[in-house]
Order: sequence, then C-alpha cells, then structure tokens
Amino acid sequence: MRENEFRYHTMAEIDRDGWTTVMQRVLDEANDGPEYLHISFDIDVMDPAYTSGTGTPVPGGLTPREVFPIVRGLCSENNVVGFDLVELNPLVDPGYTTALNAKQVVDECMTGIALRKLGLGSRDYLSPLTRRDTRR
Repeated sequence: MRENEFRYHTMAEIDRDGWTTVMQRVLDEANDGPEYLHISFDIDVMDPAYTSGTGTPVPGGLTPREVFPIVRGLCSENNVVGFDLVELNPLVDPGYTTALNAKQVVDECMTGIALRKLGLGSRDYLSPLTRRDTRR
C-alpha cells in the first residue's frame, strides 16, 4: 500500500489517537486530492459482534455508530462516482446481522450522496423528524 501511495488507517492508530481524530483525518484526506472518489468498503472492518458473516471476522473492529457517520460523511463531502461493499458472506450470517449492517452502510452512502445534491453537509444535517431541526 505504501508503494502505491494508498492512504490507510489502522486500529492501532485509532486506539492511540481516538476515533474522532482519525475520522477527521480520513475526511480531510478524501477532500484534499481527487476530483472523483470511489469507495471500496470492506465489511470486515466492523467488529464481528455486528458482522459475523464475513470471510475474515476479527475482534476489535469498528461499531456501526463509528462506521455509518464516516461513510455518510465521505459520500456527502466528495464527488462519489462508485461505491462497493466487499467481504459479505450471507452463508455464514445466520441472524442476517451482517446483511442488515451492510445494507445500512450502502444506505448511508446513498444518504450522503443525496445530502450533497441538496447542498447539505452530513455533520450539520438533522432529520426533519428531529425536534431541534428548525426548517419549516
């Protein structure tokens, strides 16, 4: 990955610096370069408590509360031209938990794209169902 100048972040970095800091780095890096962004999301980055239906479950991964906002942010703050989700194995997902979380990851991407088209930021957006949303 270094030889090809890929940008990546490890769990050790998240443990050391905290999720909020690393998430901001990811968003900043996505915003500082390419005009177009293709996101390939590997479902096994999430903890197996939420995604056991993958080829390589590893304890200590991200939670849905960490994953969903970053996917929404990446898709709302960038010109996303492609998104794929990999490593979902429904044959080893008896409770459909992985499939449901994978579906939500894709939904967050689509929500981010819709927010971008509407000129809304993912960090400032509140659902019209939220009491503190002041739009009429």
